[in-house]
Amino acid sequence: MESGEWDMIVDGAGVRARRHTGRVGLWVPAEASQLTILRAVTETVLLTADFTLDVVTDVRVALDEVATAIVLSAVPDGTIECEFVLDSGQVEVTVSAVTASGDVFAQNDFARHLLGAMTDTMRIAHENLDHQRGGYPLSVYFVRRT
Repeated sequence: MESGEWDMIVDGAGVRARRHTGRVGLWVPAEASQLTILRAVTETVLLTADFTLDVVTDVRVALDEVATAIVLSAVPDGTIECEFVLDSGQVEVTVSAVTASGDVFAQNDFARHLLGAMTDTMRIAHENLDHQRGGYPLSVYFVRRT
């Protein structure tokens, strides 16, 4: 494997992270027990990519807020899909899931305020009910610059 490329698979927990040319994907069950794994992988990915502790902390706290809201509203047997796009000046994070409610962040002003304070750019997109997927697709995108 060339420098800067790596794969990580954690069996038993449903976690798979792969990094190739600045992109890492992670999938975990939408369960509270998986938040620790999500936090740990987030920190590892960002520290390995040489981001400062301030950036790592901001991204971890923002991602934790999003993931916690998703866990509280996830459809049964749902997953949290997270993607990091890394470069020397910023990290882009996209978190996706299917939720049982169409307004996960609409009524949570604190979460929206926290995300806005910890990130440089933020978008929350909640789609209409998707009958095939059994819920409301949610996508949260944010950028933290160095």
